[in-house]
Amino acid sequence: MGAVADPGQLTESHRGLVGHGQLSQDPARGVRSASLWVRSDGAQLTELVAKVDAGKLRVHVAAHRPVAELAAVHEDAGTGRLSGKTVVLAP
Repeated sequence: MGAVADPGQLTESHRGLVGHGQLSQDPARGVRSASLWVRSDGAQLTELVAKVDAGKLRVHVAAHRPVAELAAVHEDAGTGRLSGKTVVLAP
């Protein structure tokens, strides 16, 4: 928990159906946690891509920023300065 800024959020993502127990939290510091369960669904992804291509689904991307600026992206999100999604670019 020491790597999470005050107040902050620790999110752990899982694939599959096996649980990993409760994540640590530190209410005194305002640090909370959440588990996010994901499953791959190629058919659903194909459907979403088709909707984007057909103009039926739009995603507002506010910025493209390098992974080196990830801390600043989190800061901007926490202060409400992001007007849409931010795409983080890997090197």
